[in-house]
Amino acid sequence: MRRCRYAFSAGQRRAWPAKIAAMNFQKIFIPAAGVTALALAYYLYGWSGVAAIATGLVMWMLLHFTRMMTVLKRAANRPIGYVDSAVMLNAKLKPGVTLMHVIAMTRALGKLQTVKDVQPEVFRWTDGTDSHVTCTFVGGKLAHHELFRPGPALQASLG
Repeated sequence: MRRCRYAFSAGQRRAWPAKIAAMNFQKIFIPAAGVTALALAYYLYGWSGVAAIATGLVMWMLLHFTRMMTVLKRAANRPIGYVDSAVMLNAKLKPGVTLMHVIAMTRALGKLQTVKDVQPEVFRWTDGTDSHVTCTFVGGKLAHHELFRPGPALQASLG
């Protein structure tokens, strides 16, 4: 049995709380930036500036919503936790990508390995050779991923 491990180093794992704080900062920064843009537009251009900025913000939100719906529609047509090639998925994964990005890459929802709505969330995608990639998401972003490939004896019995 061979294990391939691609993960954060021990020093980077200690930095997880800082990464979670940065993720929470993004959740606060983006709405604050929108409110600031609206206030600045009102100060500089009046209500026409507010209308222009509000239109841009609504368009940005609609683009994200449309992308999310497209990704989920594609994922609805595939079995949960299935990927064409676990090795290729492992090669494409990078720490910090969102769960939605991983679902878009695999075109399938991951099979949940932990209790629902408890952090960190662990999902698994398996291919036809019983190789699988286990991904740990903290705050919706990929913190760790690990590839498991069955040994040569098991692969010979499958083939």
